[in-house]
Amino acid sequence: MMPNVPTEYTAGDPNAIGSTYPRESCVTAQISARVAASPNNIALVVDKEEMTYAELDIRSNQIARWLCSEGVGLDDLVGIWLPRSPQLVVSMLGALKAGGAYVPFDPAWPTERVAWMLNDARPKVLLTDQSMQARLPRGSWKTIALDHEWADIASCPGVAIECSASPENLAYVIYTSGSTGQPKGVEITHGSLSNLASWHQAAFEVRSSDKASQLASPGFDAAVWELWPYLTAGASVHLADEAVRSQPEALRDWMLSQRITIGFVPTPLAERMIALEWPKKTALRILLTGADTLRSYPRPGLPFTLVNNYGPTECTVVASSGVVSSNGHRDERPSIGRPISNVQIYILDADLQRVPAGVKGEIYIGGAGLARAYIHAPALTTAKFIPNPFDSRPDARLYRTGDLGCCLEDGEIAFHGRVDDQIKIRGYRVEPNEIISALTKYPGIEAGTVIARERGPGDKELVAYVVTTIQSAPTGKALKEFLNEQLPDYMVPAVLVRIDRLPINASGKVNRAELPAPDDSNTLRDESYVAPRTSIEQRVSEIVAPLVGVPRVGIQDNFFMLGGHSLLGTQLIACVREAFGVQITLRSLFESPTIAALAEEIERLLYARLDAMSELEAEQFLKGATR
Repeated sequence: MMPNVPTEYTAGDPNAIGSTYPRESCVTAQISARVAASPNNIALVVDKEEMTYAELDIRSNQIARWLCSEGVGLDDLVGIWLPRSPQLVVSMLGALKAGGAYVPFDPAWPTERVAWMLNDARPKVLLTDQSMQARLPRGSWKTIALDHEWADIASCPGVAIECSASPENLAYVIYTSGSTGQPKGVEITHGSLSNLASWHQAAFEVRSSDKASQLASPGFDAAVWELWPYLTAGASVHLADEAVRSQPEALRDWMLSQRITIGFVPTPLAERMIALEWPKKTALRILLTGADTLRSYPRPGLPFTLVNNYGPTECTVVASSGVVSSNGHRDERPSIGRPISNVQIYILDADLQRVPAGVKGEIYIGGAGLARAYIHAPALTTAKFIPNPFDSRPDARLYRTGDLGCCLEDGEIAFHGRVDDQIKIRGYRVEPNEIISALTKYPGIEAGTVIARERGPGDKELVAYVVTTIQSAPTGKALKEFLNEQLPDYMVPAVLVRIDRLPINASGKVNRAELPAPDDSNTLRDESYVAPRTSIEQRVSEIVAPLVGVPRVGIQDNFFMLGGHSLLGTQLIACVREAFGVQITLRSLFESPTIAALAEEIERLLYARLDAMSELEAEQFLKGATR
């Protein structure tokens, strides 16, 4: 069945929107209704563990009462620094039931970054666990280690408390990369969140029998979309294991085994998943994607519908959505669909005038999904959220996205990149100035710039150019280790290039066309290159080098320090399987990231296979695996 994506948006009429669905009450009230109707239905699933709606309700009520006893009320922020787990969802819902707004922090983020965000957000309470609490400095917030204090929290009554939150009150705050050199927090209200959930349920005909996947990290706004539209519909949400969620084949198999009916995967992963073989019949009916530019069309015969989506964090995850047909024009990229319900998209020129169909302009977004503001940043809020000249209501606003697009003849919207330097890497929004700010904190680095370079179709990496004030440049390892302490892994440049000066154009901006291509002479590497010692190390280095885009790799080089990431890791795993006939895991790659350690793991797996072979089979196998 094709999803019921609104189709009323027409070319040349930027005011038109999809069918208008009524915005329901806050998500807390909707979930409470589901609890009352079907308390024994499954809400959350992790591996073989399940949590019913009744259990979710009781535990979130207990956290809500505990938070209220700590003074949390309307619009108060509750920081949450927990891994993907049922406890994370319980904590988010508990914060909402207390009348507060949750602020999620990714467990993978460096402590320094989380500490900066905490000091910026100024939450009343931080929910975490003991192991993560030990990593943070003290602040004005009260920290609650749930694993240590759960006995006290569980003593609170599990019955609901009256939540007086209105559509105008805050539901959550998500931090994104900032052009000022620091992250910025985006304030989303209950009204905007309810609009997302209501549209989603109607557009994709979500039922309580649906099983949805949850893959996104807590600090990524896609996690919002993976939870609330389903929990408010009484469906079950299945949290994928860390070892599965970034490997296309493993994720496909997990979705099949869990009988997932609808799920979201970021664009780079979706492009690889639609290229896989799928059974003719599957429970999966809709695969949602977004967060980056989609370049591929699904092949005919896939047993599910692919839906492409677009939306900045400032517009509550999704602003437009559309089915991607298998018979699309291969010389054109898939569109980003049409606006979702109660949302307007305008394509405007520099004078805020509408442009005709087929003409590029900047994408502006209005309507129910707009954020309330950037937290503690009134000047930035005023600059990015402007009065809506096409709406007579005095409080109507437009968000200027900085994205370029045009309205197509069929009424859908084509995406055409950025008007500024913002970059999308693996689905995450990256402001180069935030990376440059971190780079120039390193002793001896005077200036720098960051660009995105394509290694292949849809495979982008960050390249940083640095100007040093000292004779000897820092090693690549030292500089990346420094950046890893301040930035999330997706913002750490894969390649570091030393240059004598930044090329400046007549406007005083960096002339990117004059930046040299990375090569052996200018790329910052580790202090010494250690050549492979064995045939296995040699083959592994030959596999890794083209994957990370460097001419040679030494045995002490770290795959992730060279610019590798989980998606490239899945390619490395496939190459190792083809070359050696053994299967390494993504977890083992994280634990053994150097060429030497990886070769040692491959050798261990090889000998484990040899033990089960005859002498002749072993001899033939070794010849094939080490030639």
